[in-house]
Amino acid sequence: MAGIVGVVGLGNMGRGIASRLLETGHQLAVFDVREEAVRPFAQRGATVGASPRAVADLASTVLVSLPTPDIVEQVALGAEGLRGGAALKTYIDFSTTGPQMARKVGAAFAQAGVHALDAPVTGAVAGAATGKLQMMLSGDLGAIEAALPLLKNLGHTEIVGDQVGLGQSLKLLNNLMVATSMAITAEATVLGVKAGLDPDVMLRVLNRGSGRNICTDGRWQEHVLTRKFANGFANGLMRKDVRLCMDMAEALQVPLWVGTAVDRLWMQTVLQVGAEENSTTIVQTIEQWAGVEVRGRDTPAGA
Repeated sequence: MAGIVGVVGLGNMGRGIASRLLETGHQLAVFDVREEAVRPFAQRGATVGASPRAVADLASTVLVSLPTPDIVEQVALGAEGLRGGAALKTYIDFSTTGPQMARKVGAAFAQAGVHALDAPVTGAVAGAATGKLQMMLSGDLGAIEAALPLLKNLGHTEIVGDQVGLGQSLKLLNNLMVATSMAITAEATVLGVKAGLDPDVMLRVLNRGSGRNICTDGRWQEHVLTRKFANGFANGLMRKDVRLCMDMAEALQVPLWVGTAVDRLWMQTVLQVGAEENSTTIVQTIEQWAGVEVRGRDTPAGA
């Protein structure tokens, strides 16, 4: 996989992925609809394509990191999409799109002689920039093997299957579980404050006990107690991922009782707090109903 590598989508995750590839000595061709997103990469020596197709005319391997299934489909298969690129041989999707879209795109690329691989990730924005992502790879095993030297610059790779879409299925399960942890942590900590507990003491005890989770031990301390709410993942995207998981469950006829309740709370958070707000603001949905705040003792009022 020597030569130019393409990156399409330079949002929170794509920006970190592209930066990491530059730092590890790769030549890049990039595209994003926002000029302000591509400008820093042009200044660092990357070639800026006028369209996804232009990137695929230069790069035999193109990585995409995009927010929604519809955008993924347009970038991959649209009139100026990647599928028509003269150089493209391997397409690697870091987005969270769900297995149905992954299979649709994969089948279209197969007809064009291009390998499509799932590579949805966990590890957040910091992981993308520091090479500490967890990638869930699925697709043709020969294509995965050829891609591994490139992908290992970005973090840990786990091959989860030889069918396009399996990586997406696992990512949806992961994000449902994260969304559930955030929802129940929001409810529990607001209830605790309403009951008279000190939020700092409450989290300290929870983190030494069996109630500890990724939210109590990190996100709540960094973003909720401080009232910064800057964890880097929007409510609208979290709701989208939960909804995709619910759609997968519906297609497979698996009832998700807890998942359904979590989906309703994320929908309410999007409506009540805002789709563009960071996902730790799910706590504000419950706070507004309860009339209290989960605020650290060292965080001044109004912060």
